[in-house]
Amino acid sequence: MQHIEANGTSIAFRRSGEGPPLLLLHGAEADHSMFDAFSALLAQHFTVIAYDQRDSGATRNPPSPYGLDELAADAASLIAALDYPRAHVFGTSLGGVIAQVLAAKHPARVDRLVLSSTFRVGAPLLSINPEGFPKFAELRGRLPDTVGEFAEYFFPRDYIASHPEVLEIFTGNTRDAGQRQRRAAILARLVEVELGAITARTLVLAGGEDRLIPPAHTLSLAREIEGARTATIAGVGHVGTIQDPAAVAGEVRTFLQTQ
Repeated sequence: MQHIEANGTSIAFRRSGEGPPLLLLHGAEADHSMFDAFSALLAQHFTVIAYDQRDSGATRNPPSPYGLDELAADAASLIAALDYPRAHVFGTSLGGVIAQVLAAKHPARVDRLVLSSTFRVGAPLLSINPEGFPKFAELRGRLPDTVGEFAEYFFPRDYIASHPEVLEIFTGNTRDAGQRQRRAAILARLVEVELGAITARTLVLAGGEDRLIPPAHTLSLAREIEGARTATIAGVGHVGTIQDPAAVAGEVRTFLQTQ
């Protein structure tokens, strides 16, 4: 991992490959390592930058509250600090929400945009998955005892059965209490974003078996972004970059390389 100072934060990142820059934004429960296999596939065609957001992995930030605006500014500042005028951006789950804010408020920093397994910025979680999110929160509060059931919001049951090692993702969280509190409060800091302001060419990508963010909700983002394309990967749950990185990388590569 390397570190660079950007937007008042010491951002930890890993850069690999050659070609046009591609910035990867991870989900709320994760860090850059969720992209290890995914990055390796894309590094054959792009300079892939996978970084840790605030209070994640090896990044170090002030212990003050922050929201989507600050996280989007971090991403924009990281692109600039690495001497790229702009970069392709891939954001998944919470990373996809940050990517929406980045593309709308820092358009000069975004080349093409991929929004994966994510939800509309500003949408109340209960409106997205009214039955799933309360249960999800209840299970998260009782980890690690509930890890098997909790993991099913991220991966299909048959995938977990054949890859039981993925359960370790949800029992190895190293964030301290302050970090967890700040991360949990991100969506409480309201931000106004018009998706119609996004000018980057956009792909909206859903996992067909996503139990956390219903695929229909993710795909509906394309209705607000002019010219956005959509794709659904059958059999894939919420974390496609881990479950089937080749399938997700294939969709991303095709979109980014198509004129």
